Amino acid sequence: MIAFKALAIFILTYILISAQRIPRIKLDRPAGALLGAVLMILSGVMTLEEAYQSIDFNTITLLLGMMILIAYLRMAGFFRFLSYWLLVYAKNPLNLLISLVFLSGILSALFVNDTICIMFTPLLLTATLDARLNPVPFLIALATSANIGSVMTLTGNPQNMLIGVFSGWPYGKFVLYMIPVGLVSLLINALVVAWIFRKEIRREAFEGLNLAPPRISPRLLRKTLLVVALVLAGFLAGFKLPLVALVGGIAIILLANKPAALAFERVDGVLLLFFCGLFVVVEGLNKTGLVEILYEKVQPLFGTSAAWQMTLFSFFSVLLSNVVSNVPFVMLAKGWMNKFIDPELMWLALAMSSTFAGNLTIVGSVANMIVLELSKNAAPIGFWDYFKVGFPVTLLSTLAGVLILILYSRYLF
Repeated sequence: MIAFKALAIFILTYILISAQRIPRIKLDRPAGALLGAVLMILSGVMTLEEAYQSIDFNTITLLLGMMILIAYLRMAGFFRFLSYWLLVYAKNPLNLLISLVFLSGILSALFVNDTICIMFTPLLLTATLDARLNPVPFLIALATSANIGSVMTLTGNPQNMLIGVFSGWPYGKFVLYMIPVGLVSLLINALVVAWIFRKEIRREAFEGLNLAPPRISPRLLRKTLLVVALVLAGFLAGFKLPLVALVGGIAIILLANKPAALAFERVDGVLLLFFCGLFVVVEGLNKTGLVEILYEKVQPLFGTSAAWQMTLFSFFSVLLSNVVSNVPFVMLAKGWMNKFIDPELMWLALAMSSTFAGNLTIVGSVANMIVLELSKNAAPIGFWDYFKVGFPVTLLSTLAGVLILILYSRYLF
């Protein structure tokens, strides 16, 4: 009976957080997750104390620290300046596409993919329309590149942050292994977008852009970049990711000489609540043993070869990350990693596949939805407009990543 209740609540929660609109029900994703958490307690699946214990505060702390740092970078005008520089110096549509793919990808690895989409989309939309270009190819490239680039670090996206906390992978070692996966996949993304939209993406120079230089705060920018550099150094030195991120956040609050409330307004507290609710809901399902039963059913398919396990699991992850969303899937799959022949390799495969899964459809990741919402009036992106890029990019980047990780397993692990 308890297992039935937990499964029913999990399915209800998934419907609430995955559906964009349900008639007569005005619940967004965080509210859906919190409702699921409350139902897990009220139904007797878990106690209030067990619910508290299920929340991974290391992940919440890491997210909070990164959000504070990003808030001060936004206040200093860092992202506006970089997007302005990109658009002014690109010269022609093809250069713009290539520069956009790699700049947004690399920045997403450092500063979280959702942030890059929030900051780049409005200026990119204005510039492409001003240059009489179709914005859609560039907007799709921004979303897919932000997703891909975020795979390169343990702080590039929320699911990687979870993996960083759960797996114990050192930050520097993870970056070393995942940079080739990310860069090769960014190249694939640029080639696919350029080919599919080859009529819109030409080599001729822009007709001319009329963009006003953004305002920046040089003093705040210098201070924030210094703190960010020290935080990255702390990550690479092997200190605990949550502690380093939070210390960095507190340090910039003390150094910025600005009211901290201005930064806290930009902290996505709703996302933190969403994670808390998800932790409770997923742990409630885990308590029933249903997740282990699922693994036992599919385990024979994985075989006994590390390369085959990683290949099959990667595509299995892409599929299930689109069924239950990538963050809940990572929470569900964390208990499986030590059951594979090469757990270290499988953590990398999980990071790669759950991230690349976000590119399959337009609703596959929050970054996609941000671009979709910010551009819906001036340049609406249809499901098929996105899917004709997202499907080949997801397939090819996952294949490339699998091959790279297999080479790692043979020669570096």
